[in-house]
Amino acid sequence: MALTDFSMLELARRLAAGETSSVEAVKASLDRIERLDKKVKAFLLVDARGALAAAEASDARRRAGTAFGRLDGVPVAVKDLFCTEGLATTAGSRILEGFVPPFDATVVRLLKQAGLPILGKLNMDEFAMGSSTENSAYFPSHNPWDLTRSPGGSSGGSSASVAARLAFGALGTDTGGSIRQPAALTGTVGLKPTYGRVSRYGVVAFASSLDQVGPIARTVADAAALLQLLAVHDAADATSATTMAPDYATRLDAGVAGLRLGIPREYFELEGLDAEVRAAVEAAAAAYKAQGATLVPLSLPHTKYALATYYLLAPAEASSNLARYDGVRYGLRVPAGGLREMYAQTRGRGFGAEVKRRIMLGTYALSAGYYDAYYLKAQKVRTLIRQDFAAAWEEVDAILSPTAPTTAFKLGEKLDDPLAMYANDVFTLPCSLAGLPGLSLPCGFSRAGLPIGLQILGKPFDEATVLRVAQSFERAHNFVRAPPLGEG
Repeated sequence: MALTDFSMLELARRLAAGETSSVEAVKASLDRIERLDKKVKAFLLVDARGALAAAEASDARRRAGTAFGRLDGVPVAVKDLFCTEGLATTAGSRILEGFVPPFDATVVRLLKQAGLPILGKLNMDEFAMGSSTENSAYFPSHNPWDLTRSPGGSSGGSSASVAARLAFGALGTDTGGSIRQPAALTGTVGLKPTYGRVSRYGVVAFASSLDQVGPIARTVADAAALLQLLAVHDAADATSATTMAPDYATRLDAGVAGLRLGIPREYFELEGLDAEVRAAVEAAAAAYKAQGATLVPLSLPHTKYALATYYLLAPAEASSNLARYDGVRYGLRVPAGGLREMYAQTRGRGFGAEVKRRIMLGTYALSAGYYDAYYLKAQKVRTLIRQDFAAAWEEVDAILSPTAPTTAFKLGEKLDDPLAMYANDVFTLPCSLAGLPGLSLPCGFSRAGLPIGLQILGKPFDEATVLRVAQSFERAHNFVRAPPLGEG
């Protein structure tokens, strides 16, 4: 078994036992990246020098008996949406070319403080706007299960790096499904925590009332271990919750006997749900029932409005957040005859088509005469969606659904149809609008051999139950496998 095939916690155990070293793990990852990332294209930047230096320091701590914690020395990678001191941060956009932050995002700092070497920055849809990583200004990433298909988005580089065994774990962000959807398409575990559970300080903003940082890993236990590092209050982020995170490992193996798991009717009636995906998720629900859980039929009646609501609110917030990119302070600047012309030329050349589309949608929704009809009404519907879930929690402990309506689609298949692309997030958007925790884990494979994702939704700040439910299925029906990625 290759060193890169171990999970984060398996590697951590071997590091603690002295059976391998962090330097060996980093070198194994860098070698695999060198051989295979020309196919997968998960990385925008590889920081070999920084990762090896961190690994050497970790090994020295292990020898001295002063390891920072269980994951000290385990190599990971991060989405290029996180500020990294001394390393370029592009957010997948030309408009941030040349931007090298003078500080680390809080989550990057937490990884470093825990001793995890960071292998580099991962590809993404520009400013996290997309569901396929094809909106990256640099190149699309490829799904390790089928290199002609998308790994999902916007954290497609994160999911692809973990699935392809290029990194032991990764961080992504989830605004409307950008951790969970790519996890489903690549057979990995992706967790979006409750809004406010993890700091957003130093994360390039897309939609500030929706963006959340979370882990993508190979196993549920790995995702729990990564979340444990990140789930701390941060005074630098005004939206950071003061709610203390529990020890997620304590109840991870408690099983589901006695738990009530909701099955929302609307999620299984939505047009476009693939028959194989539906069958796999229904089989997973039956497996939970066999383990002692009670399946409870639910109605979340405002689900059908989630897609429209999200694509009013998120672009509106994006149009405000992205106004700061003007060529004056950092990033791309296109010289022009006057200030207004410089703004126009810089933004015209620096932003991609999808980002421009969403800026225009958001600006229109916020404009005088349309604010009440669009943005304000969308906020009211968001409240109704949140109330649907609040009522559901009176009856159930967690909710089961598909993560994505289909398995991984062909690269280029949906580029000319934005509405079809947006529909990839139809099952993940309601959770984001309500600020809830949600997790995707593999629950089967299609006849074509492509992974299928099961989504588990939980109560606010109850990631522990979400992880417990996920672990119960993974332990009994383990679909964690390495993709058939050629070594050439």
